[in-house]
Amino acid sequence: MLAVLLAVCTALAAPAVAQPVSPDADDWNPPAELVQPLNEVWQHVESTYPDLYGFRNYGWDQVVANGGHLNYCVRWDSSAPVTAQLRDRIESALQRQFGRWMDVMLDEGEGTNGWPYREVPVNVTGWAVRDRSTLQWSDDSVDVYAGVLDGEGAPQCAPDCGRFFHQDGNYSRCPGGEARHYDMSLWLTAGFQGGAGGDWGQRVGSEYVVGALDQDDIHIVLHEMGHSFGLDDFYDWTPTGVGGFLMQAGTATRITDFDAWMFRDFWRHMKSRYGY
Repeated sequence: MLAVLLAVCTALAAPAVAQPVSPDADDWNPPAELVQPLNEVWQHVESTYPDLYGFRNYGWDQVVANGGHLNYCVRWDSSAPVTAQLRDRIESALQRQFGRWMDVMLDEGEGTNGWPYREVPVNVTGWAVRDRSTLQWSDDSVDVYAGVLDGEGAPQCAPDCGRFFHQDGNYSRCPGGEARHYDMSLWLTAGFQGGAGGDWGQRVGSEYVVGALDQDDIHIVLHEMGHSFGLDDFYDWTPTGVGGFLMQAGTATRITDFDAWMFRDFWRHMKSRYGY
């Protein structure tokens, strides 16, 4: 199993539940052969996740709250040393993978269904490690959190700086303030097989990512990012007439047309909460 959706729709208590609104069809024109499977997917999502419309920490929420950008923390759950060059390559690869999903929203030049951003920059604001000596650089381009561990003993960036812990946007206790907060984490774990994703970010094997840094599509990372924006897994069913797409784990290694239309459809159903 390549990935699991870790309570992406029910992980945290949400504010008052917003009622679903029928999306405007004026700017919605998927290929005819995808209309039925897309409808099946959305019906499945609505019936599977009862807090679908009340949940307020999808990737969409994070990007809009920031006014069109996203901050990441890298959790280096490994004893392997990291040079400044490797640090920068990981950031570039992360930006490239996130950009693959954002490009889906701009494929028609002016955006899709009211998507308001022509680009969504990604910034890595912090690295978390068990031991500072693992990071072989001395510059201050990112905040370093050494010895800050979660309940499982894995390194994490300061909770005071994390959106997962402060969805009200109050980062007053974050040492670097709001500018240095992080919305998601890229959790790179030595020996980890497959992946996991949710509103908190993505978890994949450190060796896998380091070995794939030069690839255009790091497919497990892409798959897990899909979960962070609410896309589901397809382990036990397949929408009518489609197959071989990224979110159907193990059947594709890049974002396919069907993945792209599912991504746009999620925004189409959620955009009213942001006034679009």
